[in-house]
Amino acid sequence: MKNIPYGKQDISQEDVDAVITALKADFLTQGPTIAEFEKAFAAYVGAKYAVAVSNGTAALHLCALALDVNETSNVITSPITFAASANCIKYCGGKVTFADIDPVSATLDLQKVKTLLESVPKGTYTGIIPVDFAGYAVDLEAFRKLADEYGLWIIEDACHAPGGFFTDSKGQRQRCGNGQFADLSIFSFHPVKHIACGEGGMITTNNKALYDKLMVLRTHGITKDPARMEENHGGWYYEMQELGYNYRLTDFQAALGISQLNKADKGLARRREIAQYYDKAFKGTKVDASVANYKEGHAYHLYVIKTPDRANLYNKLRENQIFAQVHYIPVHTLPYYKSLGHKKGDYPIAEKYYEGCLSIPMYPGLTDQDLDFVIQTVLANA
Repeated sequence: MKNIPYGKQDISQEDVDAVITALKADFLTQGPTIAEFEKAFAAYVGAKYAVAVSNGTAALHLCALALDVNETSNVITSPITFAASANCIKYCGGKVTFADIDPVSATLDLQKVKTLLESVPKGTYTGIIPVDFAGYAVDLEAFRKLADEYGLWIIEDACHAPGGFFTDSKGQRQRCGNGQFADLSIFSFHPVKHIACGEGGMITTNNKALYDKLMVLRTHGITKDPARMEENHGGWYYEMQELGYNYRLTDFQAALGISQLNKADKGLARRREIAQYYDKAFKGTKVDASVANYKEGHAYHLYVIKTPDRANLYNKLRENQIFAQVHYIPVHTLPYYKSLGHKKGDYPIAEKYYEGCLSIPMYPGLTDQDLDFVIQTVLANA
């Protein structure tokens, strides 16, 4: 019986050839392919600048550093996300505050954030990290308006949503990561994501000062730019000006990223076809697909259903070699965050969502026959 995971990379011969070419080139790392990938990705999302890094978590960490997060910072994010969305603030010594989710989209609830901000003096909070959960593009125009009112920065966690978009108040499509409303946006190139590099991440921005800072922070805080150095002893000279990190991407990963990017639109179109296929199959049944129902602009990293007996369905699917997954355990209920004072009951909508959510297979390589098998197995056991 064929294994059907919840997500999977799509590697073509063109991808393999691109990596082989990079492996035979002069640079395995710190070479020209990095800048080529950055330029292509920035163009894809519509941003001015892009910085390639080693993974999505590194991208979040560098964003927090570039925005000067420290022990006085207090940042709002969603409890329904991977822990890294919150951890990046803790890495810098800051405080994380969660706000509950919207019950329909499972993304950070704008009204809940507004209520939170109104309940304390201005200046209490420093920033917001909205998450484009499952590929659903958050309305960043609305978040930007709120952030400006309270003097907050925004990091958009768009790991699930390359190619996704929302429609703004003027009827214009705003692509995730285009820098129009967020100060910084981050993406992941983990194998189950739209663009696979094995590991890898990208930061996009329209802010030149933040871009320059990120470029230094990702390489140990070191610069070789004579215009930025305090001294210059010769062509060999460099200066470490800040405490940075080795968060670089390699050239052969970037080569794979470029090749993957070339077929990103095709993969995204297939994800949306799959979402509509599932929608049609589950309509009028006992399966609740309201979180995942087809929406224009959704990038469909995940297709999430809700079921009252998730453990049973999860196990039945596994018995049939369908490896569904749960996204996510509410971050505030994880032991580390409980040790900081968070507790079960703090964010009831997120907790209720978690009790029944299940991500069923969603990736371009799924055939209609695969989908029929998944659908039949879900309906027989939900």
